[in-house]
Amino acid sequence: MKPLASSAAALPRLLASAVLVSLLAACSFVPKYEQPAAPVSATWPDAAGAQIEGGLAAADLPWQQFVHDAQLRELIQLALENNRDLRVAVQNIEQARAQYQIRRADQFPTVGASASGTRSAPNAMAALGGPSVASNYSVGIGVSAWELDFFGRVAALKDVALAQYLATEEARKSAQISLIASVASTWLQLKTDTELLALAERTLGTRDQSLRLTKLRFDHGASSALDMRLAESLSASAQATRAQQQRLRAQDINLLTLLVGQPIPERLIPPVIAVATPEPPRDLTQPTPAVQPAAELPTFTEVPASLPSDLILRRPDIRAAEQQLIAANANIGAARANFFPRISLTGSLGRVSADLDGLFGSGGHKAWSFGPSITLPIFDMGRNQANLEAARAGREIAVAQYEKAIQTAFREVADALAGRATLADQLAALQAQAVAERDRFRLADLRYRNGIANYLDLLDAQRSLFAIEQALAQVRLAQRANEVQLYKALGGGWTDYQAPAPLSTAGLAH
Repeated sequence: MKPLASSAAALPRLLASAVLVSLLAACSFVPKYEQPAAPVSATWPDAAGAQIEGGLAAADLPWQQFVHDAQLRELIQLALENNRDLRVAVQNIEQARAQYQIRRADQFPTVGASASGTRSAPNAMAALGGPSVASNYSVGIGVSAWELDFFGRVAALKDVALAQYLATEEARKSAQISLIASVASTWLQLKTDTELLALAERTLGTRDQSLRLTKLRFDHGASSALDMRLAESLSASAQATRAQQQRLRAQDINLLTLLVGQPIPERLIPPVIAVATPEPPRDLTQPTPAVQPAAELPTFTEVPASLPSDLILRRPDIRAAEQQLIAANANIGAARANFFPRISLTGSLGRVSADLDGLFGSGGHKAWSFGPSITLPIFDMGRNQANLEAARAGREIAVAQYEKAIQTAFREVADALAGRATLADQLAALQAQAVAERDRFRLADLRYRNGIANYLDLLDAQRSLFAIEQALAQVRLAQRANEVQLYKALGGGWTDYQAPAPLSTAGLAH
């Protein structure tokens, strides 16, 4: 280290000059970013049917207002607080934020304080009559190797980290949307399977009653053995259906528990309505009770379908894909800058002394050092060129992924709109068919009890009614699930409800 009387002010001026030169001379090799054109139609397909106009857009509609059922809202809130996948998404944001802060810090010098002391016994000096022990102490502050970003490499890497951080934030929003939709869909499936289980229980009771009635007729010679075996077969089929629905309902509860992230409170699990097996009627002219219609499922707020161009701006997964594209574009600039020299600065400012007591006194000396360095790539066996080609290929991959995200979103919305336009008509037709089948079953049962029709007519009416009731429950589920999917496809679910602020009464009096 070189002592110098005026060194106290020399190093700060040198560093300030270096920073100014770096800021003025820095250039960027990052290609100008241009958003790719959306590879989808400007309008929805005609198959999407009539679209609801007006109302709050899905991306602006909080999920608390979209979901009407209080129990489902409670389950969604529990899932947002405890779901492990959502926790991972949140921690990914923190990790990406830290990486961005690291890259941002690379643009500034790292200043550190240091202190050292050495004592040694050089034999050669003692032989010449010098001191037997030599001491050296120093203290000061220094700047480690700091790259002057003349060609924008460090800035490009910072832009990469920033875009990746923003992408993880959008990915968290997308994860929240998917979680809310999954909880709602699983809840609807659980409600439907619970209702189908109750339907199977009621159907089993009806068929057991028909079996006992057929046995009574068989014992009195009014029915054949074929009628008896058919009644037994239908009763066994209903038992198999009940077992299947019990399994499906248990699996729904298990999936919902996984999504919520904790055991579901018992009060939030839809109960199965117990149906007692009816006794065989004493008066054989009385009709067998028909299967009761399925209960209605919870409803949701209808959302309008915005234009495809609006969809690109509102869906978090598309915005995340675009941020990844921006990161890949910035990475090209960093790869290009590797072909140019890297200039680094190191420096220190402090005091040195042969005596620890005199380090800060008259026995010490001021000292400073300033060491610029430059590294110029000459031969790297094509490493930098390969990095540039890899960066360009990464950008093309990001473009394809961004376009695929748009196309996927377009298809999801178009499918949901098509479902909204047709499921209502399908449900209305099935409801009309169910009314007809219930009346048909009533008439067939009455005709059989009065000996006008054979048992095959009654069994056929039973099978048809059971099938139409199952189909009705499934279509009702599809209609409600389609509303959830449309809300999700339009980017709804990542905004939270903000309670309106209370009106201020200041200045209203008098």
